Amino acid sequence: MEQHAHSHAHAHSLAHPHRHAHAHAHAHDHDEGALADLLDLDARVLHAYLTDVTGWVREHTGARTPRRIADLGAGTGTGTMALARRFPRAELVAVDTSPAMLERVRAKAFAEGLAHRVRTVQADLDTVTDAGTWPLDGPFDLVWAASSLHHLSDPPAGLARARQLLAPDGLLVAVEMDAFPRYLPDDVGVGEPGLEERLQSAVDATRGDMDPFPDWEPSLAGAGLELVARRTFATTASDSPALRRCAAAHLGRAAGAPGLDLGDDDRVALSVLLGDGPLGLARRGDLTVHGTRTAWIARRA
Repeated sequence: MEQHAHSHAHAHSLAHPHRHAHAHAHAHDHDEGALADLLDLDARVLHAYLTDVTGWVREHTGARTPRRIADLGAGTGTGTMALARRFPRAELVAVDTSPAMLERVRAKAFAEGLAHRVRTVQADLDTVTDAGTWPLDGPFDLVWAASSLHHLSDPPAGLARARQLLAPDGLLVAVEMDAFPRYLPDDVGVGEPGLEERLQSAVDATRGDMDPFPDWEPSLAGAGLELVARRTFATTASDSPALRRCAAAHLGRAAGAPGLDLGDDDRVALSVLLGDGPLGLARRGDLTVHGTRTAWIARRA
């Protein structure tokens, strides 16, 4: 994408744990595998959003079609693959700290016939002190950072280093999820209406050290990047088997948050939704996903 209130599927392992103590950074291998599965499910459910946002980026590249693209915090390669399809002549470099995530990127690239254009780099960008020691051989025409900038311990410094990777007039694209996506109708047929809202409030209270993403515009300017455009994209999808699995994975992760303060009635309702009975998520036909993401495009000044 692709961690706190929205730590679920849009987790990208760009850097090791820092003051936000992202859950995935402490995960065991099997949990990382589950997270990777969730990222891939999200990509299937929200493919229309990826088409829209990369199309918007293409509008702003003008006559200079990117030939070299870096995906910082690539996760399982959702953005990498979307960019590779959008810019069919580009070479892409996917950067992540997780070998397991990067293995998924390589597998996807091979399956889509893109292995000759996509390579991976394992790196923790929080350990980099200056652009000269980044494990990337710039310049890049486009640097993509989706749901990853806020994981850096010093995002403004990271943006400044990313600027140095850009070619003259190169573009940096940052994308962030605005809020936890919603899947359930208000009344799910068990318990009191408003379950999902209460669950998210409980998650937010449990993970109170995790702030929402900032407006990146001041940091972009401070890093010597000129804002070109900003846009909010709706992320919506109707009921499908993939969406039901995605909803179950998201809600299951939220329900399992350590120290979650949720009423007994709501816990019972969640167990019904996550079970295999007639009201279970796998058997419902009334699920949707609604959310928004904000994207910024900035040019090297």
